[in-house]
Amino acid sequence: MGNFIANEGLSIFVILVWLGINAYLFVEFYMRFLVQKWFYTRVLLGHALPWARAPAACLNFNCMLILLPVCRNLLSFLRGSIQCCSRTAARQLDRNLTFHKLVAYMIAFHTAVHIVAHLFNFEYFMDAQLDRNSSLLTFVLSEIGNGDNASFLNPIRTNETNPTIVMFTTIAGLTGVAITLALILIITSSMEVIRRSYFEVFWYTHHLFVIFFIALVFHGFGRIVRGQTNKDLLVHNSTLCADRFEEWGQPGSNCTVPVFAGNPPMTWKWVVAPMFLYLCERLVRFYRSHQKVVITKVVMHPSKTLELQMKRKGFHMEVGQYVFIQCPSVSRLEWHPFTLTSAPEEDYFSAHIRIVGDWTQALYEACGGDRNEPQEAWQMPKVAIDGPFGTASEDVFRYEVVMLVGAGIGVTPFASILKSVWYKRIQNNQEVFTKKIYFYWLCPETQAFEWFADLLQSLEGQMAEREVTDFLSYNIYLTRWKEAEAAHFRVHHEAENDPITGLKQKTLYGKPNWDNEFTNIASKHPGTKVGVFLCGPPQLGKSLEKQCLSHSEDDVKFIFNKENF
Repeated sequence: MGNFIANEGLSIFVILVWLGINAYLFVEFYMRFLVQKWFYTRVLLGHALPWARAPAACLNFNCMLILLPVCRNLLSFLRGSIQCCSRTAARQLDRNLTFHKLVAYMIAFHTAVHIVAHLFNFEYFMDAQLDRNSSLLTFVLSEIGNGDNASFLNPIRTNETNPTIVMFTTIAGLTGVAITLALILIITSSMEVIRRSYFEVFWYTHHLFVIFFIALVFHGFGRIVRGQTNKDLLVHNSTLCADRFEEWGQPGSNCTVPVFAGNPPMTWKWVVAPMFLYLCERLVRFYRSHQKVVITKVVMHPSKTLELQMKRKGFHMEVGQYVFIQCPSVSRLEWHPFTLTSAPEEDYFSAHIRIVGDWTQALYEACGGDRNEPQEAWQMPKVAIDGPFGTASEDVFRYEVVMLVGAGIGVTPFASILKSVWYKRIQNNQEVFTKKIYFYWLCPETQAFEWFADLLQSLEGQMAEREVTDFLSYNIYLTRWKEAEAAHFRVHHEAENDPITGLKQKTLYGKPNWDNEFTNIASKHPGTKVGVFLCGPPQLGKSLEKQCLSHSEDDVKFIFNKENF
């Protein structure tokens, strides 16, 4: 229980506060539209009025939040500022995309409620105009303002129209359609299957957020929802005059004709600050993207993984960070995130890029990956870099004992960590707080081992030479293999070096027994906090997080961290 609170307590608190604010705003604004000011509006619309206005308030709040989790420079600044005070608080910032998705779902929900309520409202407005019976209060209210067209209550001013025409001829209608279409396209293109298989579709449609926010700001300028003015409430009491509407404005009557006005637009007050922050964020990215980047070396690994080694003036990084890469010759609009595989101690920064889609294939060809002859430096494509940005892996050296778990290409952030360990502890003899690293790498195919094996062989040799072999324990697992490969493994199993990686440590087959691994580590390191870092699929993350909770005791706590970008 204690470890669950350590891992998830602050996240749950933040979510509960967020849900609580949503609930408060919904109830508060629902009740606000049940007061006397909106009595005549409710005569026309019934309870569809508060059901439209309450989710609108929640939409304002969530649209204020939706941009903040994607302000990467702001988050990196906050992470660096607070991690010295609270590691738990800093770790919450690594879940920015999860919160971004939750806010998006909440926006979709309240948008749906808001739309349905307003569809009823427009039908009620139309019915009030069509039923032209002067003995009905709804008709009398709809006729107010026909002379000066200033203090009207019913925005549909004639019975010779329909709600569809009104929808496409008013500010509220047009902007509402634009908001809805943009939101539908953004959410549908953000589904996992679309994002992974057609990243370009996700990338381009996500930029419809510009249209979404512009339409959102102007949505309330039409002032379609109208109520009695505060001044008129002093002279016209709806409680007394509603049943005497035939006497309104007549000589000797105490009931004047009510005066109505629209609510002033409020959305801009909610979103102007985050929009300004996001604009500053984009300006910073634009500036950095125009700084010159030089590709110093390109390595084509056999597993169709491209390694780019680059330099940029003033570039500083920490272990496990990532950058966004753009290649103008491939696409001027697309930016893709890649983990840095170099160490901060090196005089260059590098990224390993697996060729799995159109953009990466085009970059692979632009760098000469499909040619046999080497390319000259001047032939290399221009690239732009945005970043680096922080991740959970930055905290790795804050734990005395560390578990690193990588799946497939998910090993990339740990390449940076292991290189930095090599520089700090082995080459420079620096003392680091971390005393023990347990490294697990799960791969579905033998080719995936090739690009990383050189680093592990170097570490293995150096540790043996310096007699510090107890610092790093690593286990490599092959999760899938063919029959022909299995026969080859059996023949060479007794060889001094592993037939797959060339390491002294033999490759294991299948998947780790995590229960045994956690139990073993807990028994070896009583009284410590163990940092568990994962870069891999969500299913593996759920399994490790469950193990962290079940194996944490009073004297050993496993703190789960997951890469999320």
